[in-house]
Amino acid sequence: MNPLLDRLHPYPFERLAALLADALPPPDRPHIALSIGEPRHAPPAFIGDALVGTLDRLAVYPKAAGLPELRAACAGWLERRFGLGAGAVDPDTMVLPVNGTREGLFSFVQAVLDPAAGGLVLMPNPFYQIYEGAALLAGAEPYYLDTPAATGFLPDLDKVPEDVWQRCRILFICSPGNPTGAVMDEAYLQRVLELSAQHGFVVASDECYADIYLDESAPPPGLLGACLRAGNPRFKRCAVFHSLSKRSSVPGLRSGFVAGDAAIMAGFRLYRTYHGCAVPEMVQLASVPAWADDAHAAVNRLLYQQKFAAVVPILAQVMPVERPAAAFYLWLETPRDDEVFTRALYSAENVTVLPGRYLSRDHAGGNPGRGRVRVSLVAALDECIEAAHRIARFVASIS
Repeated sequence: MNPLLDRLHPYPFERLAALLADALPPPDRPHIALSIGEPRHAPPAFIGDALVGTLDRLAVYPKAAGLPELRAACAGWLERRFGLGAGAVDPDTMVLPVNGTREGLFSFVQAVLDPAAGGLVLMPNPFYQIYEGAALLAGAEPYYLDTPAATGFLPDLDKVPEDVWQRCRILFICSPGNPTGAVMDEAYLQRVLELSAQHGFVVASDECYADIYLDESAPPPGLLGACLRAGNPRFKRCAVFHSLSKRSSVPGLRSGFVAGDAAIMAGFRLYRTYHGCAVPEMVQLASVPAWADDAHAAVNRLLYQQKFAAVVPILAQVMPVERPAAAFYLWLETPRDDEVFTRALYSAENVTVLPGRYLSRDHAGGNPGRGRVRVSLVAALDECIEAAHRIARFVASIS
């Protein structure tokens, strides 16, 4: 077996299952799962209709490059959503469909990274564990950039040692962030681009929560827009990752795309041809109307805004709560150790959340996830309100 497999950490939800394995929740309270970021809003009917209407494509081998109409829809959405202007994204050379951002992020690193270079892959800490796994299995070393409250839950780029930047081959950024919901503003993204130009590393920007934000007047900016305003219209050394899972509440569709530097996309396309991970054509054709329509994304976003408006005041009565700028998570400080809190909450109230340490790594400076839990507001509004009351009751009982 590949010895690099031994370097992988257990996935957060495996650890959660082990933590709760012998716990006994109260049988009189239905379980409310707020631990996994799996959207549970009703998917738009037109996406399902489009999928059913293309089942004849089951008889067709899909191509790694994807269908022209899907690439055009993705490019058009990028240009609308981030104000790039018509024609800024070439759908023929700058866009590739992927089976959701998870698959895309992982395979991207395998294609881009030179394992002989002995480089580093930098990532926020806490983080989406695919970043780390992709780096390890590509033969690189992960380097963790803490995202504490003191820095607005963003990495402090200017505190990264110069020799680390020199060894950096790929920098992962995530905005809006998971699990914090923090958003990188234009100035921050410009600083990322300056460092990339100075040191020559690739920037992989995970933007899968870009269409879920709380202030309708302030949609989060994206890396490609920052590139244009920095005088980098060809998006050199940059790639962005987007998905319908969160935007359209269709995580089971496994539909996303990566876009950016045409030279990187050409190599990534070659890799995907051999990897055999082309997106099925019926999924692609169902995705075209989803990327072309913004109204359903606005309705979806409103549901999350309503949940935050209802849940935050309930929790604020018993614990510090910081409402994020975007995404659908609360990153709560706990009055006890985060593992102890998670297990005790489940045992007392039959609500599951995720210990913060499961999303981050220990290092010399500690673990920025310890003492926090991630709460995913993915359940229905009434369930989220009920869960908030249960959490508040539990916190009051242990205070």
